[in-house]
Amino acid sequence: MCVCVCVCVRPFCDCVWDRREGMDACGTSLVLILLFWLGAGSRAADIYWTYSGQMGQPQWSEFFPDCGGSGQSPINVDSAQTKFEPRLPAIRPLGYSQHSNEPFTLSNNGHTVVMPLPSWMGIGGLPWQFSAVQLHLHWGNGASVATGSEHTINGRSTAAELHIVHYNSELYENISMAMTQRDGLAVLGVLMEVGEETNQAYANIINYLSRIRHAGDKVTIPAFDIQTLLPKDLRSYYRYNGSLTTPPCYQSVLWTVFQETVKLSLPQLVKLETLLYSTEEGSSDPLVLQDNYRATQPLNQRVVLASFKHTGVKVYNAGEIAAIVMGSLCGCVGLAVIIRFIIKTIRSKDMEKALKQDMALKTATESSKSAEPTQSEP
Repeated sequence: MCVCVCVCVRPFCDCVWDRREGMDACGTSLVLILLFWLGAGSRAADIYWTYSGQMGQPQWSEFFPDCGGSGQSPINVDSAQTKFEPRLPAIRPLGYSQHSNEPFTLSNNGHTVVMPLPSWMGIGGLPWQFSAVQLHLHWGNGASVATGSEHTINGRSTAAELHIVHYNSELYENISMAMTQRDGLAVLGVLMEVGEETNQAYANIINYLSRIRHAGDKVTIPAFDIQTLLPKDLRSYYRYNGSLTTPPCYQSVLWTVFQETVKLSLPQLVKLETLLYSTEEGSSDPLVLQDNYRATQPLNQRVVLASFKHTGVKVYNAGEIAAIVMGSLCGCVGLAVIIRFIIKTIRSKDMEKALKQDMALKTATESSKSAEPTQSEP
């Protein structure tokens, strides 16, 4: 029997399966029946989805049409193809460093760990006023392997990624209205790597993961300075128009992905990757919550802006690398031919010189012999 339990964490509701005996046989069928019963997906937000399996990423667009759009996220940022825009201002966190006596609430919604934020927090430096909604994380399944981030830079992923979600409170009354509009949301993306020291800012979250191990679990934690989760450099970032990285994949997000990464210690990343389950407590088939990141999506003619000039080494694509290799090989062959010709020429001249010396020596010897006086016999 399959039981779907909806765990609502504002602003998004995610459904978590309580896996019972016989789920594999009825999972897909039940989803299809529900779609039909709900009027061909009129309540698409209630459809159960996963990152892999029968309702994994390749199937998202079948049930959530926006997931197949041309402006999806995340993307790979090719730094060589970005456009420098000097007018982009530094990101200004508003109210991030202020917190009242009210604690935060940390939840496991079966897809990630999420923490709602008070609406009086926001960000400046964007075209409109944006108020904070929530933050959540994405990660992989092995801290020693740099996979887990959603965005990649020049094809390189990192161990994890933080998203801080905001909605356009200047134009829309609430997140529900804003999330379907192209100018409705703004998300800050922070890439995380393995470091040597414990990150005390992220410890405010990671230290409580053991208390929300199963889907649906919640815990109150002391409020802390949200700005400490961000990198120090808030001036250098990439900016592009994209989407939510989970269903329903609305293409309504103005993305800001910081160039600078933050560091978490290896033990912190191990906790993030191993402590949580995507299933409820008591499930007969518990599943560890891992690899909750979406694959990068095609850019499709979108322009990625950079608030800074790139000074690093050029990153070549596969075609350019192949051309460089072929050119190098041809150059090496040509150089070898030239060197061989030079050596052959030098040897030929040396042999000619030696031959002339031999001939001169032979001539001198014969001349000296002919010049010797002839002695007569007595």
